[in-house]
Amino acid sequence: MSALPASLVTRRDVLKAGAAGAGLVLAISLAGCSKPGAGAVSGERRQFATNAWLRIGTDDSITFLCDRSEMGQGVYTALPTLLAEELEIDPHRLTIEFAPVGDAYKNAAIGAQVTGGSTSVRDAWTKLRTAGAQAREMLKAAAAKEWDTAASACRVENGEIISPYGKRLRYGAVAAAAASMPVPAKVELKDPQKFRWIGTAMPRLDTPAKVDGSATYGIDVRLPGMLHAALAQPPMVGGKVKTLDDSAAKAMPGVRQIVTTSSGVAVVADTWWQARKARDALKIDWDGSASAGLNDGSILRGLRQASAKAGIVARTTGDAETALKSAARVVRAEYELPLLAHATLEPQVCTADVRADGCDIYVPTQSQAVAQAAAAAAGLKPAQVDVHTTFLGGGFGRRIDVDFIPAAVEASKAVGKPVKLLWTREDDTTHDVYRPPAYDTVAGGFDRDGKLIAWKLHLTGPSITARVFPGVVPAGAVDPFAVEAAANYPYDVPNVLVDWVPHDIGLNVGYWRSVSHSLNCFVAESFMDELALAAGQDPAAFRRSLLAKQPRYLEVLEVALRRAGYDKPSPGRHFGVAAMEGYDTYMAQVAEISLAGGKIKVEKIICALDCGRTVNPGIVTAQVESSILFGLSAALWGEINVQAGRVQQSNFHDYRLVRMNEVPKIETYQVSSDAPPGGIGEPATALVAPAVCNAIFAATRRRLRSLPIARHKLA
Repeated sequence: MSALPASLVTRRDVLKAGAAGAGLVLAISLAGCSKPGAGAVSGERRQFATNAWLRIGTDDSITFLCDRSEMGQGVYTALPTLLAEELEIDPHRLTIEFAPVGDAYKNAAIGAQVTGGSTSVRDAWTKLRTAGAQAREMLKAAAAKEWDTAASACRVENGEIISPYGKRLRYGAVAAAAASMPVPAKVELKDPQKFRWIGTAMPRLDTPAKVDGSATYGIDVRLPGMLHAALAQPPMVGGKVKTLDDSAAKAMPGVRQIVTTSSGVAVVADTWWQARKARDALKIDWDGSASAGLNDGSILRGLRQASAKAGIVARTTGDAETALKSAARVVRAEYELPLLAHATLEPQVCTADVRADGCDIYVPTQSQAVAQAAAAAAGLKPAQVDVHTTFLGGGFGRRIDVDFIPAAVEASKAVGKPVKLLWTREDDTTHDVYRPPAYDTVAGGFDRDGKLIAWKLHLTGPSITARVFPGVVPAGAVDPFAVEAAANYPYDVPNVLVDWVPHDIGLNVGYWRSVSHSLNCFVAESFMDELALAAGQDPAAFRRSLLAKQPRYLEVLEVALRRAGYDKPSPGRHFGVAAMEGYDTYMAQVAEISLAGGKIKVEKIICALDCGRTVNPGIVTAQVESSILFGLSAALWGEINVQAGRVQQSNFHDYRLVRMNEVPKIETYQVSSDAPPGGIGEPATALVAPAVCNAIFAATRRRLRSLPIARHKLA
């Protein structure tokens, strides 16, 4: 293999490196994972099978293998910090590399090697601290043996072991001996009161590389002899090639080969622009008959028809149906949510290098093992495929899917050279795996004293999991990723029913930042305002009255309301409230808007959250701000339309994102908590739409039960 950027070095490269300049690989086995096997040896360097990798060289180099994908959410900093805290080294001393594919790197919260679901820190919180503590004790044991003293009498500090008599040894000096020490089955983790780096808003470890341009994203990969490919894909869902005339494209400068792949026709050329121009010169007659009748109207009709069926019960408390029948007053509503695109800044891209003995793919992926399997579909065994994870120019769930990988592998196999296949922005927008649409009905019942006694939410929409991971959700069971922020309805109501009707819409859907939280929180929290109105109460006061048994909910709500000045709005300003628990994080948002000439302006969003213990408060704040802007774009303009099987939006001119001059002031308040860490990359996205729409109602007395807001004339 040719020389690669440091971020792409794998275990195989370590074995090739020999003894030159560095030392030994110290591996940490974690409880609940496979035990270390015999390690490969090269000179002074040894390697053992592990879950989380820690490599310590005799030159005192310390390398951490990050087993989660970095897409801006901060795992490249947070995860090493967990291990470094117990190892007593400054995280900035670490060299970070992305981990290869391996069962040891499975995310226990998901059951696969996947970065998603805001699970990275939650999964790593104990695991990686244990890894650091195990390494610490092994290093102490090795040093103590050399000093002929008790390991328990030694301590570590800033990368050194210190004896009870003040002698010091660098980690690198005992790394070889430490590797032969037994891995302690039980270790004592640091008292959180003594944390030095965890809980500190220290600078991110990936910032220097992203500032100086040395960070390698998928779009940056360069390999010797590499060619480039552009892919012609069917413009309609399920389209197939009927006829292909590639004569003009073949005659164009730089074109090496035209390859028919499993997902379209790839043009391989010396440069990407040559490949793109030649792709546009292909004359393809597509068969779109399979989806000719697929459009916005047919999708919505299908959802409404499916909604008439009884749903699969996701939660039942008391007897909501009976309570609604006997209620003195019943409030009902219907809500509709559209398809949404992920709109990652970096379009889908994969570089493949297929050889007779195997394949390397260099790819921004959230799902390494699935990416490996997708590449192996070209006729290789999974073990023959090495996955090199790059930085991701945005993920948002899009890169859990691997639909962009096979064509790159097929093109490389056909031409016998490395090929980087890059989608255009238009390819990306029109061939996304979209956030599902939804059609939901909801009802609330009051008794004669005005007490809310029943709440029923009937959800209808497609199952993402059934498509991405077939068989994981048994027939007749609830897809848990379809009922988030609904099944855990927090309000104190004696009779609650949440059910779900799965309905395939004939279009691929995928996990989108906050998944069904963004759908269900909009419905539930918008309807809570409707119920407050029916009860004759202020929306915030109504929520308070039903959250007495939910102290974490109540605290974040109170903080958000107080910081917003909810009780004393400025003239011309209007507030909207929303609250939710998602990913073990409790959050409340207050949106402050103004209205002029039928146009709203989101002036400010105040967010209060309790996400348990935090590794880096600065990253938490950044993720909240990022999530809010992501959710605000979707709330204001986000919508994918389909006509005759073709997606109508194609780029940022017609799939709008919030622009700099449209960004509201965002204030984030983190509530101190000793609870285990919650996820933070996604929950804030889900609260934006209901908070803003509730503020719109306060300003206009118009209830918006569908999105985006741009659909509605507010004047």
